[in-house]
Amino acid sequence: MDIMHNIVTEFILTGFPGLHPQYYGLASAVLFLVYVVTVKANAAVFYLFATNKSLHKPVYYIILNVSACDLLFSTTTLPKIISRYWFQSGRISFTACFVQMYLVHYLGAVNSFIFALMAFDRYYAVCHPLRYTNIVKKFTVHMLSVTAWIIAIASPLLMVIRAYPLPYCASNIINHCYCDHIGVTVLACTDRAPYSFPAFVGAMITLLGPLAFILFSYSSIFIEISKVTNLGNCGKSLSTCSTQLIIISLYYVPRCFVYFASQVGIKFSADLRIVIIMLYSLVPPMINPLIYCLRAKDIRECLMKQFYKEKSRFHQFTMNRPAH
Repeated sequence: MDIMHNIVTEFILTGFPGLHPQYYGLASAVLFLVYVVTVKANAAVFYLFATNKSLHKPVYYIILNVSACDLLFSTTTLPKIISRYWFQSGRISFTACFVQMYLVHYLGAVNSFIFALMAFDRYYAVCHPLRYTNIVKKFTVHMLSVTAWIIAIASPLLMVIRAYPLPYCASNIINHCYCDHIGVTVLACTDRAPYSFPAFVGAMITLLGPLAFILFSYSSIFIEISKVTNLGNCGKSLSTCSTQLIIISLYYVPRCFVYFASQVGIKFSADLRIVIIMLYSLVPPMINPLIYCLRAKDIRECLMKQFYKEKSRFHQFTMNRPAH
């Protein structure tokens, strides 16, 4: 088995299999733009948080965790696929592929748990407002956030530990934009069923477990809101949940669609499947900060304050610049 295992020393990421070479430059430019926007937008969220004490609230600490996940996921996946089209270099070493596989699944699990924490925050804010400040404290959010990052380690680690020793002795071409468990293990020269089913169960637990809690939380929230007779209060309650609900929906809806579509026999072409996966993997990290800034009142106010401050500095600079 060791001899067979060592035949494959690297993998080749195809990216989008049906993409014509004449569009490689355009693809790399678009992906590079997505990465730059993602990094700058999420870095701006961290900057606003660091420079505005008004944002040092439990709900924004949760948002910081989402931004951290988004930044790390994009940095884990995008540079390699950009180089695939920019430099025609889709090669990734055997070990690096499994490291990327681990990080992809790990960060996905962390995101899922953080979204459950986000739902927990909104549940107490709407359903138990008088107890909110006593339950949802900064310390509580910090502890739950750290717990999310820790418990997410186990399932992806076991997944990689079981997949790494498999014999990879034939094709080394991964029909994907990054290394994930399915894309890699289908290349193993052995029956992957004993390995794929536990991985599927682990993925469903990290995906559907938090999702079940999220559905419970928001169902309770909507039931509570339906009892409110004052339209103003009802609108305010809905507004406090809308930002989180949009972000959570962007993460879960397409993933669940792909999973359940495959279970009921709906088939996608390889290109379409990869496009859908890339859309739900890379678009939310890019647009989540925009959603925060447009929907979260505190962040919007801090952003406008920062904008006017920079505008004032620029105006002062131009006024004080000596005339030639």
